Amino acid sequence: MSRVNRVWSKLRMLGLLLAAAGAALGLAPRDWRSASLQPAGLAPDPATTPEAVVQVYGARVSGWRGIFGVHTWIAVKPSNAPAFTVYEVVGWRLRWADSVVAIGGRRPDGPWYGARAELLADARGGDHVDRLIARIDRLAQTYPYAGKYTVWPGPNSNTFVAWITRACPELRAELPPTAIGRDYLHRAVFGTAPSGRGFQVSLFGLIALTASPVEGLELNLFTMTFGFNPFTSTLKIPVFGRVAVPMPAFGWRPARRAVPLPAVHVVVNEATIHAWPTSAEQSERLREAHRRAA
Repeated sequence: MSRVNRVWSKLRMLGLLLAAAGAALGLAPRDWRSASLQPAGLAPDPATTPEAVVQVYGARVSGWRGIFGVHTWIAVKPSNAPAFTVYEVVGWRLRWADSVVAIGGRRPDGPWYGARAELLADARGGDHVDRLIARIDRLAQTYPYAGKYTVWPGPNSNTFVAWITRACPELRAELPPTAIGRDYLHRAVFGTAPSGRGFQVSLFGLIALTASPVEGLELNLFTMTFGFNPFTSTLKIPVFGRVAVPMPAFGWRPARRAVPLPAVHVVVNEATIHAWPTSAEQSERLREAHRRAA
């Protein structure tokens, strides 16, 4: 037990140090009452975009919790629709409603309590995206934790988005490591990664191991996620989320085209390599052989 306590103590100290660094760098959003309400400009205009669109967004939560975590949501627009529909979970809805799932028409890329939205996934097209939107709506309507909300370790807003993205692997949505609650599996220990690709082992979202061609390799220790994604060259650490890592280029250089040598050079080179004797030299060698035999 003492070893477990030491590990837990070190993890708490590491979390506090990372939180202090995040606060010093201003990762937590400022007072939302004085923040800008302008959208991020990441969503297309429905008036000029007839095709179907599905987008996944994330933004830092308000207050000191924004140092550690983000809030995620999904915005959809069917073909020829005049506006977006946003799917998200809002915990304080339970004060007057029996479900935390909110389906509305707010700006898809608008700020979340002053924090600027970040685009996490974007899918556009025709009938196949319309079918994807219908599936997202069915998943939102059947969310198993509609009557429950827990900030840490879940289920929360990120659990809701991961519930949908797990069933929509074509989105290839990579939720950031600061999306606390995404590893909370529904009545299971083994499951797919939040992107719907790869696998995950999770214990109530507190401890989890993820391996996926979308997320890479991740280790969740009490909702502090560490990992590396070799496919995007990003390091994953608590508080800071995803950090780009410069990687050396290991690609093969293209083979150089062979340039044929002039014919005269080829002849000279062949003669130099094989050194064939002339007829006079061959006759002289035969006469020498006869004299030695006599």
